[in-house]
Amino acid sequence: MAVEIHPTAVVEPGAEIGEGTSIGPHTYIQSGARIGRDNYIGSSVWISESVVLGDSNKIYHGASMGAPPQDLKFGGEPSTVEIGDKNVIREFVTIHRGTTATYKTCVGSNNLLMAYVHIAHDCRVGSNIVIANALNMAGHVTIEDFAVLGGLVPIHQFCRVGSYAMVGTGARIVQDILPYSLVGADPTRVSGINRIGLHRRGFSEESIAALKSCFRLIYYSGKPFTKAIEEIEGRYSGLPEVAKLLEFVKNSKRGILLK
Repeated sequence: MAVEIHPTAVVEPGAEIGEGTSIGPHTYIQSGARIGRDNYIGSSVWISESVVLGDSNKIYHGASMGAPPQDLKFGGEPSTVEIGDKNVIREFVTIHRGTTATYKTCVGSNNLLMAYVHIAHDCRVGSNIVIANALNMAGHVTIEDFAVLGGLVPIHQFCRVGSYAMVGTGARIVQDILPYSLVGADPTRVSGINRIGLHRRGFSEESIAALKSCFRLIYYSGKPFTKAIEEIEGRYSGLPEVAKLLEFVKNSKRGILLK
């Protein structure tokens, strides 16, 4: 299929545009951008030379991808934004390119990024994730696969949200969120495991029961966190889901949200 470019759009020479892609009015795509096949790019979208975009994405009005990071240490060094396939990127989403820390900001595939989401420099967003309106990530944030995050959520730099976690609207994320967590707001706290989400994703009853026991030990037993983790290792570490939980804890740099 031919590429469709609206007469008012600007696509600089040197931009690579895959077959079947349509580009709406007043959109600007800089030389050096690499755009895959069958993408829908709406009106007034800005895509810089640093962007690598996969196939079959839908990008809506006013989105901006590949702008320089909002980091005073940034000196104009080459870096990228790398986005996978089949994402829906709604109005006015902003995704900034990396710094010398990692040289890239990454978004996986099959994600829904609702309006006004901001993904800052050096972030890592996995796949099959839903992020609601006006969530704001600081730099170096990681969101793992299958997480669901509500709107109006600020996330502190270097924080991680584990896979299959669900975070409520308005929560303030200043420490790592364990995989499988259900997190409420006002105040931000873990209220248990994301049981409904795990059922929907096909987790076995054995795995869900083991994860519930792990969360009881961590959040409700009154034991020190390190003792709870030691007990979990002794009881459940043979289960892949629990092994993932333990690995997440091991790699935490900002600490785990425990309240």
